[in-house]
Amino acid sequence: MATQATTLTRPMASASAGVLLPAFTLWWREIVRFYRQPGRVVGVLASPLVFWLVLGSGFGNSFRSSAGPSQQHYLDYSYPGTLILIVLFTSIFTMMSVIEDRKEGFLLSVLVAPVPRTAIVLGKVLGGTTLSAIQGMIFLILAPFTGVHLELLQVLLVGVVVFLVSFALTALGFAIAWPMDSSQAFHGIVNLFLIPLWLLSGALFPMDGASGWIRALMYVNPLTYGVSALRALLYPGAETNFAIPSAMATLVLFSVFMFGLAFLMVNRRTTRPAA
Repeated sequence: MATQATTLTRPMASASAGVLLPAFTLWWREIVRFYRQPGRVVGVLASPLVFWLVLGSGFGNSFRSSAGPSQQHYLDYSYPGTLILIVLFTSIFTMMSVIEDRKEGFLLSVLVAPVPRTAIVLGKVLGGTTLSAIQGMIFLILAPFTGVHLELLQVLLVGVVVFLVSFALTALGFAIAWPMDSSQAFHGIVNLFLIPLWLLSGALFPMDGASGWIRALMYVNPLTYGVSALRALLYPGAETNFAIPSAMATLVLFSVFMFGLAFLMVNRRTTRPAA
């Protein structure tokens, strides 16, 4: 019986290693590649930060929200949305490496290797997720300047929300980048689709005061739930449209759906020629 059990467990362990080891290698490659490009790191952090400071200082106290006295200044109101913007920028643009890998021939060598397609998706997506989550959590350093003083539990819950949003957006970026041959086309999709997705997330204006059709779009926008969860965690007692448990459950479903979409894209395009 012991011999039979050992025989059964060996293929399972081998299959697990066949997925985890290539996934870990691709994950580590994404981390090293990103931080070897300081300009990209600075751009991902600096662009949303400048946007937040200029826009927040421009509106100043002229913006009034029903979300409580701690969010009267627009810098405070737009802080959760800016954190999401940093996550979006990092998640999406790290997946440009899919296009770069195809041009360099690296992706073709991975596809012809005896590596499961699951490992390719998992490694690339987790690499981008790790980077965007780190960048987003770094932005929390500025939280005290918005009157936010986080306790350990709040930091942990914010980290969970940031991870879920990062994972979903990275998987979405992977699914968009996979069939594309040029970074120009990728940028076009980002500007046409993903930036409006952020604009309609409650990052810049509350849902309650928006027009009816805008509110409908915000309700079906998964990023709305991420911004709402962050706002509730960063500003306890603030009025939000969704409770934290329901918002996080929506983010989990969004993450699973996006990863499934990325996996289907990889398996659908099995005979892609090298560029």
